[in-house]
Amino acid sequence: MKKILYSGTFDPLTRGHLDIIERGSRIADELVVGIIRNPNKVPVFSLEDRKKMIESVTAHLPNVRIDIFEGLLADYAKQNGIDAILRGLRCTVDFEYEIQMAQINCKLKKDLETVFLMTDEKYSFISSSMVREIYSLGGEVDDLVPQQVSDYMEALKLKEEEK
Repeated sequence: MKKILYSGTFDPLTRGHLDIIERGSRIADELVVGIIRNPNKVPVFSLEDRKKMIESVTAHLPNVRIDIFEGLLADYAKQNGIDAILRGLRCTVDFEYEIQMAQINCKLKKDLETVFLMTDEKYSFISSSMVREIYSLGGEVDDLVPQQVSDYMEALKLKEEEK
């Protein structure tokens, strides 16, 4: 495989996401982390803030590139020469959803493969929505997100408090 896409809203990037990115970077010539602009979700962090957070966390991975896109994943894959989609699985519920997505993406772009990686068990309970809830209620998220993301979140919070 040459060019792999790992997509999501990453609002914010968690330690589980980073685990998948690091492992995915070892099997790809180029791993594109695609931040999806999802009109059905109201994000806490802007697209640019999420991009900056992910860039800082993945700076040690020379074959990882961060991009922002909207629309169908299969269309993005066609337009950008993506060979495969990378997805992380935490539990059987994830698998049921992800297998449907893999099948529809393959229907939309015939040669688009999906590669599934099991999330490391120490991250299997972490989701961005849980991190957002804990964060919004003033809780500690340092064990759930990479340090650079935690620092970035704290800086954004301080900026908001100054307004």
